[in-house]
Amino acid sequence: MAAGAPRVFVSHLSGIPVFDPNGDQVGRVRDLVTILRVGRKPPRLLGLVVELATRRRIFLPMTRVTGIESGQVITTGVLNVRRFEQRPTERLVLGEMLDRRVHLVETGEEVTVLDVSVRQLPARRDWEIDRIFVRKGKGGTFRRKGETLTVDWSAVDGFSLEEHGQGAENLLATFEQLRPADLANVLHHLSPKRRAEVAAALDDDRLADVLEELPEDDQIEILGKLKEERAADVLEAMDPDDAADLLAELPEDDKERLLTLMQPADAADVRRLMAYEERTAGGLMTTEPIVLRPDATVADALARVRKEDLSPALAAQVYVCRPPDETPTGTYLGTVHFQRLLRDPPYTLVGSILDDDLQPLAPGATLPTVAGFFAAYDMVAAPVVDEGGALLGAVTVDDVLDHMLPEDWRETEFHLEEEGADHGAG
Repeated sequence: MAAGAPRVFVSHLSGIPVFDPNGDQVGRVRDLVTILRVGRKPPRLLGLVVELATRRRIFLPMTRVTGIESGQVITTGVLNVRRFEQRPTERLVLGEMLDRRVHLVETGEEVTVLDVSVRQLPARRDWEIDRIFVRKGKGGTFRRKGETLTVDWSAVDGFSLEEHGQGAENLLATFEQLRPADLANVLHHLSPKRRAEVAAALDDDRLADVLEELPEDDQIEILGKLKEERAADVLEAMDPDDAADLLAELPEDDKERLLTLMQPADAADVRRLMAYEERTAGGLMTTEPIVLRPDATVADALARVRKEDLSPALAAQVYVCRPPDETPTGTYLGTVHFQRLLRDPPYTLVGSILDDDLQPLAPGATLPTVAGFFAAYDMVAAPVVDEGGALLGAVTVDDVLDHMLPEDWRETEFHLEEEGADHGAG
């Protein structure tokens, strides 16, 4: 952004790509780092938090930003790839300033911060926060009606104080298009206080999806800060195998209390999964695959596969069984793969196009056995069947990978380990 160009509001910077001088994308903007100054001087913008393709978050100083325009950031091409760690004197603009309640200096009226703008100082490489977009009225609810206005930084007071009960709606609005895994990465890098506020603002289904992508410690921390009734609702919205894994890490009293608060059918699925050893097919499986009777048609199967809340792995095939249709089912007959559904006429009965050559997994099959099955037959999901021939559930490839990767893979984010976290903000 050249000197004298219009200001940029930070909500427009969230998630935009970062390019080197050759036009190669190096990552995306996830936050901005600023430092407050004494008096009413506008904060200086130190740099950007950039998320690389590997999910590593690094610090990009503003002195290495040559342009912010047309929805992209251009850099000098010189990057320090050490992992970003926030210093005590620094503030994250998106993570800590949005939704904050401050006061107008002139009237003392409380307002909520909806957005912040930055500008480059004339004839210099320094950047600063210059204006604040606020909504009048107490509270930070994003949909609350109220007068909005843009004021100079010096016209508000309250950013230097610790915020209690800070909302999260405007922060979430900047990340609403993120996949659950990416939003989980955002939460993981927030402070515990801010993480709890953002989790509280998410609806049950969205929070359930995000929890499934978080490291175990973050899952337990967030669940522990929710009211027990809400925690039970979120566990119901999670995939049963993920809910079982999470509950298994809680103290026995807490686990039983949450299971009691869950809907009986959901709790029964989770209890059944918790009865199996963790690193077996029974412990890895989900109890909610697509199950059809043999007289169902290809059209029926495709209608079930189209449901958007299904993961790609579960949507890759349907399992044909005798009644009952809920797991554990009647006799398992075979599998119909998605590609076969696309090749046959809609009126074809799924019972006539079964793949029944592959032996299903036993619930006690060990993790190496399950992984070998997936590798040998190029599968993304596999049925788990008991000795009586009933379908118990299905194991998906993502669950296998979760248990084969190092335990801390979500926290290390596939990064090469490097000592130190100096990001040069000084």
